[in-house]
Amino acid sequence: MAERSLEIPTKVAIIMDGNGRWATSRGLPRTEGHRAGGDSVVATVEAAVELGIEVLTLYAFSTENWKRPLEEVRFLMSFNEELLDTRVRGFHAKNVKVSFIGRRRPLPGSLRKKVKEVEDLTRSNTGLKVNVAYNYGGRAEIVDAARKIAGDVSKGKLKASSVNEKLFRKYLYDPEATDYDLLIRTAGEMRISNFLLWEVAYAEFYTTPVLWPDFRKKDLLDAVEEYNRRTRKYGGI
Repeated sequence: MAERSLEIPTKVAIIMDGNGRWATSRGLPRTEGHRAGGDSVVATVEAAVELGIEVLTLYAFSTENWKRPLEEVRFLMSFNEELLDTRVRGFHAKNVKVSFIGRRRPLPGSLRKKVKEVEDLTRSNTGLKVNVAYNYGGRAEIVDAARKIAGDVSKGKLKASSVNEKLFRKYLYDPEATDYDLLIRTAGEMRISNFLLWEVAYAEFYTTPVLWPDFRKKDLLDAVEEYNRRTRKYGGI
């Protein structure tokens, strides 16, 4: 296959955008766009496994998404719980480890319970790691890390003078998945939208006009091919 000759990015993040536009263009409720987007999640996870990506982080629900209409928010909560119910066994069979990053306390109790069940089920898997960013915000993550550090300093567990970038990373939601290689955004938008602000500092940014419900392996492969055309300098020459 063509992708065998490509350098596969180790850590990939995706801002899954365009569900509402996909539905509206078809005269459907916005919620149907989110439902269709669930199929893209499954297809993309399976494609990432085939390509050999090590970490895939999906922006599912941001700290700002609570501002959306109440009906849509309620749908997203129940739909994502349903998605986990119906799909996680398939992910588990493919040795996928599923984790969740973000603030869990505001989530409905049933969804928090399902999140824990999924993490417990897949915890020992050694294949692709999928991070689902839910009630996630990049600024919130940095603030939460700073609070934890301040707490450890006040308890005498840590010296303020020892805080550096390497140590700070350990306090992020997923310290194992820092320094992403590739950030993909669908629906042609050009914003980071408060996503992984620390971790994508030197990631290659790729945008595609494809709306998220239409995103499939070919589209992921297009992003990887573009990644291979880039020269990564990390501030050097």
